[in-house]
Amino acid sequence: MSPPALADAPWLRAVATRKVMAALETAGGPDVARFVGGCVRNTLMGRPVDDVDIATRLEPQAVMSALQAAGLKAVPTGLEHGTVTAVADSRPFEITTLRRDVTTDGRRATVAFTTDWAEDAGRRDFHINALYADSGGQIFDPTGQGLADIAAQRVAFVGDAGRRIREDRLRILRFFRFHAWYGAGSPDGAGLAACVAEADGLEELSAERVSKELLKLLAAPDPVPTVEVMARAGILARLLPEAGRLEAFRAMAAVTDDALLRLSSLLPGSADALDAAARGLRLSNREMSRLQALIGPRLDLDAVKDRQVRALVYAEGKQAAKDRLVQALSQKPESRSRYEALVDLADAWPVPRLPVGGREVAALGIAPGPETGALLKAFEADWIARDFPESGHAERLSALRDQRGG
Repeated sequence: MSPPALADAPWLRAVATRKVMAALETAGGPDVARFVGGCVRNTLMGRPVDDVDIATRLEPQAVMSALQAAGLKAVPTGLEHGTVTAVADSRPFEITTLRRDVTTDGRRATVAFTTDWAEDAGRRDFHINALYADSGGQIFDPTGQGLADIAAQRVAFVGDAGRRIREDRLRILRFFRFHAWYGAGSPDGAGLAACVAEADGLEELSAERVSKELLKLLAAPDPVPTVEVMARAGILARLLPEAGRLEAFRAMAAVTDDALLRLSSLLPGSADALDAAARGLRLSNREMSRLQALIGPRLDLDAVKDRQVRALVYAEGKQAAKDRLVQALSQKPESRSRYEALVDLADAWPVPRLPVGGREVAALGIAPGPETGALLKAFEADWIARDFPESGHAERLSALRDQRGG
């Protein structure tokens, strides 16, 4: 049985793609460049294709020259690693010279260029990522296992799994991430055993690389089975020592595909523990703020009032309010209609500005100073508690002044 062709794939037929491949083939001949990796894999699996990557026998400077000769923009993304980015019709294409590893240290590799497709395939992580296609859409499977693994929805390392992992420890997390996205059933036994055996190497990875890979895993349509395997294998505890039982994670994953919210359900609920976990993963300030906003009393979808949601939106912002509502939905998924109504409210409600300021306080005869701030703070709390009335502000400010003995 001959391998399938990708000739009808929209990304392959696109004018921009044709321009880039024509530039390379003009410079180096008909088999100088092939599509590789995700675009081939995803097309064969019926998945969307976001990026089109190209492997080539041309060395980086020759790639630059070929693109420029064709009138295309060429960006020297990483010449020492063999990578050039072509831009055609505003679309980027990452072009990498065929490579073989010279030395590896578990985090990065020193490479040498080659013209051997099989040698290039042999250094890749998984069979499903070592499939190539020419400009006509003909598939090439140098490892002899890529198409079989696509058909079986199996994620298996190229060659010796332990060796592949020792070349780059991040491949432990990539193994689980790719299984979550592309695998079916239990993970490949040899790959899982190698990940467990090499797990000490995770400590060598930067927190940024770990968190990026972990969030990609958690964004999978259904990451629960994979995370359960990671927990049983002891991998999850190495990444998130604070992670507790998985019930909350299962519940959260069932109601949202937001990776950060799914992560939150794996972390402890106390402020100190959550902060430690977030800092350990080197999350961005925005990500940390979203996690911190989830700390505190949980909302009950069957009891929460519209005014409480408005108060939450005012105090913490629309994103935080909606995150808290998702958290509540994970505890009561049967209350989805109420959840949707409250999310619509949070989205649509125009957040008002505090209707009084220092000028209004001064009009009451209060001199600038600490009392001004204290009275404004008292007014704001009262205004929120009364669900943001649109009038009567001067009278209410005066009454609060009198209550405070001003």
